[in-house]
Amino acid sequence: MDTCPIPAQSLERHYHIDGAQLERHYKDHLSDYRTWTACDHAESWLVFPENIGFRLSIDETSLSNGELYTIVTNKAAKGKKGALVAIVEGTTSDIVIEALEKIPEEKRNQVEEVTLDMADSMHRTVKRCFPKAIRVIDRFHVQKLAYDALQEIRIAHRWDAINEETDAMEEAKLSDQKYIPQILENGDSKKQLLARSRYLLFKSAEKWTDKQKHRAKILFELYPDIQKAYALTHSLRMIFSKNSIKDAARLSLARWYNQVSESGFKSFNTISATIYEHYDDILNFFINRSTNASAESFNAKIKAFRASLRGITDMKFFLFRVANIWG
Repeated sequence: MDTCPIPAQSLERHYHIDGAQLERHYKDHLSDYRTWTACDHAESWLVFPENIGFRLSIDETSLSNGELYTIVTNKAAKGKKGALVAIVEGTTSDIVIEALEKIPEEKRNQVEEVTLDMADSMHRTVKRCFPKAIRVIDRFHVQKLAYDALQEIRIAHRWDAINEETDAMEEAKLSDQKYIPQILENGDSKKQLLARSRYLLFKSAEKWTDKQKHRAKILFELYPDIQKAYALTHSLRMIFSKNSIKDAARLSLARWYNQVSESGFKSFNTISATIYEHYDDILNFFINRSTNASAESFNAKIKAFRASLRGITDMKFFLFRVANIWG
């Protein structure tokens, strides 16, 4: 059964108690918070050497007021008790490394794989603290770069359409005529077409509804560069979805890299440079097809717990509870 922390306030309606008073009583008397040995450094770092496993994830999340924490989790625990390996304030590699090195080297050397994003600080942290582990860049971070580049092209066209419509309205106003916008065959104006195409560009063509297929047909006829960029994005998605052997994926990615170079899209060239920089770590995905989804799921659980408490008023006590639930 999945871990489901319950805040004291949620018991008020069912048991006719004062939730705030129960919270204080739990903090001061029912729990071990007042004798918690990690209290002095909890806001800076917490490590749980006993929870380390062969396959880890590392990610960052905001706990309160936009302040980031680096969180290391054990995939084998599946987000339950024992999932939390470390939680460290900030994302600076030197600080995170110092905290993780409190875990015995023998245990850290047992780690075989760590999934992460493309942040240089995380790369340095994993390389230093888990030297025998292969680093796997999360495929969804790579794909997101391509999606962002595609949307950048769409947004540029949308601004052009907005400016074109604004100029046409001003021109009609100056000539004392009624402005009549150009309506496309599906009932959209150009501005609406570009706005309403946002979500279909994230999906494979076979998953489009009939309306989305019609909209995409008009979009690609008017803006062939968007069609070309969509094809590049879809090709990258297919590389991760269809390839199961690292060497085959290497060849497919090299071909995709050449297509990007030939496309002339500046935004995609930036992506290809980023991929080239992290080439080996991206290709490591095809060894076990590991992603950072477990880390994203764990972060969502912490945020849901924070939301159920209606925010964090005492960070140390919040971390004490996180440690009890997932540590």
